[in-house]
Amino acid sequence: MTYSKAIQFLYGLRLFGAKLGLENTLKLAGLAANPQKKLRFIHVAGTNGKGSTCAILESIYRAAGLRVGLFTSPHLVSFRERIQIGRELISEKEVVRLVDEFQLWLKQFSKDQHPTFFEMVTVMALEFFSDHACDLVIWETGLGGRLDATNIVTPLASIITNIALDHQQWLGDTLEKIAFEKAGIIKPGVPVVTATHEPSALAVIKKTAEEKKAPFTQAKDHLPAEFAGALSLSGEYQKRNAALALATVEILQKQIPVVKANMIAGLQKVEWPGRLQLIERDGRKFLLDGAHNMAGANALREAVEKNFPGGGRTLILGILDDKDWRQICERLAPLAENILTVPVPSNRTANPEALAEACRTANPSAKVSACQSLEEAFQKIPLSCLVIVTGSLYLVGEALEQLEYFPQAKSERDLNEWSGLKG
Repeated sequence: MTYSKAIQFLYGLRLFGAKLGLENTLKLAGLAANPQKKLRFIHVAGTNGKGSTCAILESIYRAAGLRVGLFTSPHLVSFRERIQIGRELISEKEVVRLVDEFQLWLKQFSKDQHPTFFEMVTVMALEFFSDHACDLVIWETGLGGRLDATNIVTPLASIITNIALDHQQWLGDTLEKIAFEKAGIIKPGVPVVTATHEPSALAVIKKTAEEKKAPFTQAKDHLPAEFAGALSLSGEYQKRNAALALATVEILQKQIPVVKANMIAGLQKVEWPGRLQLIERDGRKFLLDGAHNMAGANALREAVEKNFPGGGRTLILGILDDKDWRQICERLAPLAENILTVPVPSNRTANPEALAEACRTANPSAKVSACQSLEEAFQKIPLSCLVIVTGSLYLVGEALEQLEYFPQAKSERDLNEWSGLKG
């Protein structure tokens, strides 16, 4: 098997859609000799900030000398981004080995109960981290928490970053319902840490923690003074994510001691592409951020108004149709004098014409154009300006390819797609 054939095989698993429930993942992990039982985890759920919080935790524990596995999704460009050790992507050779091995186990499932792409990748990651003797794995949920494939682990700590409206069609249409699903990662006696401040959501998380006798901590929304200025990531919301990560590190000091110098070093060296990421190309500054819901759009607007005051902004906006795209347009359109709407590289993309009309309503004074592609939009931006590319991580991944920050890997970006939710 070649790497391209392994990717093609994974692509074929998209036909099985997405599925909520742990039965398949537990069975597949059992066939792999339950690698999750040989590892230590920090499990991270929440609406926004999961990936950033994972990246910060990984950087801190790596600075402390640990061999740290990192499992996140979606990937921006390469499938290999999802599974990393020491911030080195899983090799093509290892992907081929694991896919080849797992094909035998998949034959033990009926077509109706066939594991999904995410279920298989979750167990692939577990086996990879176990094979390479990771000291700790930073483990991000995919969708929700309670019935997410990642929830077969018992972690050292459970983190819930925040609760906002997103994926309502699967997780529920209120903050309380979404909080219930996210709180499903809380395990009996395992500490839970959250940066959630919304009262109704917080009440659900606290109640679940009490029922599970899980020690509960609400992290502060700002960095302690001794860490102020250390964080390499931009944006006030990243400081909140860092404060949450530091609170978790403190709670786990008995199991995994980390000295202050390593915490600071970890904050200084953390990298997380596509989240308020600034790239300069040909005299232009590109600000890339995957804001894909209202909470993310609010955070992006706050960051732009604070850090990039004045005019001369161009907004390139592409959003998935199943998101609250009208509200996102309303929030972000006032940021720019020039707005270019584009399709997201997904069969779930919102129509650029519809996005353009929503942006005209939100900002009548702006010049608004609908484009057929991101490439076309890039050709239309002014020579000297701040270009904000946002609305979807899928779009940010495409932008990172076109800006030559990452090598081209379109077929691997397509792996982020799925054909619907089952079960």
